[in-house]
Order: sequence, then structure tokens, then C-alpha cells
Amino acid sequence: MGIQATEVAKENSDTVILNDNFDSLPTVINWGRCVCNNIRKFIQFQLTVHVSALVFSFIAVVSTGESPLTAVQLLWVNLIVDTLAALALTAEQPTKELMERIPMGHNAPLITNIMWRNLLAQVFYQITVLLTLHFKGQSAFGVNDKVKP
Repeated sequence: MGIQATEVAKENSDTVILNDNFDSLPTVINWGRCVCNNIRKFIQFQLTVHVSALVFSFIAVVSTGESPLTAVQLLWVNLIVDTLAALALTAEQPTKELMERIPMGHNAPLITNIMWRNLLAQVFYQITVLLTLHFKGQSAFGVNDKVKP
């Protein structure tokens, strides 16, 4: 077919085997599934953190009239948390269990129903804890009213 046909095939393919060894294909598939799994975990984590912070801040502002966290504090927390989460998820190695899963199609949703369920449960738990600490924290831990947050 010639060099041009080979280049066209490479450009239009999903996977190109550069070392002419089909034994490397399972490794490539395993790493691809690991990357996709890590992206899903990171998205679920980010949505959980941001939805929790948004709802907590909204409820606190509506009920007390002042924000529990300043903009600088929120930015600082996001910077640290996002960086550490990204580092943790990129360091995760692929496992054999990933190859035992059914492959995801191109039409598969990025956020599955199980992820939505987990996200809502985690958001509900975090908001409950944060609101309890925000409104009952001083009396529960015996903090003097003169101490400013």
C-alpha cells in the first residue's frame, strides 16, 4: 500500500503499535483504563468538594448573614486540595481488576449513576458535619465567645 497509506492508517487509528509487538497491547489497554478510572475519581472528588463548599457557604450566609470562609481561604483550600488530589490520582498504578471489567463504550457517560449516588451521599455527610460544627462547634468544644474565628 505504500508509505502514504501507512501514515493515513496511523492517523485514523485509535491505537498504533510502534514496536510491532502485540504483547504490549494488554498493557496499553490496562493503562488506558487506569487513566480513565483516575479521571472519573478526580471528577467525582472535585464535584463533591465544590458542591459541599457551595451549599455550606450558601446555607451559612443565608442563616447568619456572613460567610464562614473568605475568598482567600476558599482559594487556598482549593489550591492545596486540588494539587494533592491530582498528585494522588496520577500516582495510582493499574491493577489486574481493571482488565476484568467490561470495557466502556464511546457513548458511556463520564459520571455513572453509582458515582452520582456516592457524590450525593458524600455531599450530604460533609454538609451535615460542617453545619453542625459551624452552628454548635463553640458550645460543643467549649470555645469562649470572645475568641474570633
